[in-house]
Amino acid sequence: MTKGYRLPAEWEPQSGVQLTWPHKDTDWAPMLSEVNATYEAISSEIRKREPLLVVGPPTNDTWARDHGFITLTGPGQPMLLDFCFNGWGEKFPSELDNAINRRLYEDGSVRGIYVNHLDFVLEGGSIESDGKGTVFTTSQCLLAPHRNQPLTKEQIEQKLIDYLHAERVLWIDHGHLDGDDTDGHIDTLVRIAPNDTLLYVQDPSLRLMEEQLLTFRTLEGEPYRLLPLPMPRPLFDDEGQPMPATYANFLVINGAVLFPTYNQPDLDQAALTTMGRAFPGREIVGIDCRSLIRQHGSLHCCTMQFPEGVMSNK
Repeated sequence: MTKGYRLPAEWEPQSGVQLTWPHKDTDWAPMLSEVNATYEAISSEIRKREPLLVVGPPTNDTWARDHGFITLTGPGQPMLLDFCFNGWGEKFPSELDNAINRRLYEDGSVRGIYVNHLDFVLEGGSIESDGKGTVFTTSQCLLAPHRNQPLTKEQIEQKLIDYLHAERVLWIDHGHLDGDDTDGHIDTLVRIAPNDTLLYVQDPSLRLMEEQLLTFRTLEGEPYRLLPLPMPRPLFDDEGQPMPATYANFLVINGAVLFPTYNQPDLDQAALTTMGRAFPGREIVGIDCRSLIRQHGSLHCCTMQFPEGVMSNK
């Protein structure tokens, strides 16, 4: 382990954000103009505050959170960790998406020390970091079939600690959204904010998750500050299947928080108010993400932030 490196929190200063853009050869084809409008809205808000890196075709899909670099910061150059993305447990094709990071590194779009972890499956949406040594994840996802079997939970935890330079891993053992393809990514359920704050989706179906969060303690032994987010009212696709709408899927960027809205004004406003409590001093900006959840993701899922020093100026 290289000393002095860590996985920063999302609210720390950034050099830019990656979007992997939808195109006609993806599942977005039937609604390409609609989803393009959503991506343009996200792009506009990001570009007001920091650079934007757009990855175009050929790609299998567009979920930059899960195929993008996971970046460590430290005393030297940033460390660009390239993990295996296998379509959330071999559910979907992923060979093109899994090659994006190496392309970006080789063409100079990102700078740092390239670290090959392609023998280990890890999606960015499955982990959260407080920037102080604690990594949060969900057992439902990391222990799901076709990820890293036959590794045990203890072996996976040790790899997370080693690869991410963490001091510990806190496992969330409960929680799932209807329509979720990811096997319970943490960024659909629980998110980290400054001052040892956990934002989480509150709903009767997630009671056991809430009870477990109440038992968590910081490295200093203190309870976390818990701020509940509302659960959006159910939304369904054209075939009547549930879509995993969640306010937890927000993106923190320089000076702002971009959060998904679902044309539910009362709940959208309640989520905005809670975000403001969690991130004082930042502008809270809602973006209609009803198009994104039709492919079972939302705003955080389609973006990946880079810490300072990563994105080049080319």
